[in-house]
Amino acid sequence: MEDKTMAVTKDWKKKQKLDYSVLGFNTMQPKQLVFSNEHNEYLQPTKTRKWILHVQSKYNLGAFTPHGLRHTHCSLLFEAGASIKEVLERLGHTDVKTIMDIYTHVTQKNQS
Repeated sequence: MEDKTMAVTKDWKKKQKLDYSVLGFNTMQPKQLVFSNEHNEYLQPTKTRKWILHVQSKYNLGAFTPHGLRHTHCSLLFEAGASIKEVLERLGHTDVKTIMDIYTHVTQKNQS
């Protein structure tokens, strides 16, 4: 992660530690979730979708999905000069074809 994202993540961990300690949870565990529910457990898969819908409505944004954000992230990585190997590792892909399909799309856009 780049410096700004690391700084935000570190600030979040501090806030999470304070907030969750009030609830009696130790967030200093090696496998502490970055985002968890009020019981310090995995979020429901639909939770991020509900957050996105709320933000779209509040700020009158066009429609997008969590997967769309992932695709945008991948495209931005390639536009920033990341290698196929780096993107594979970042997104947790093992199928080069999936990445190559996206990479072809991005390189065609950059050549226009």
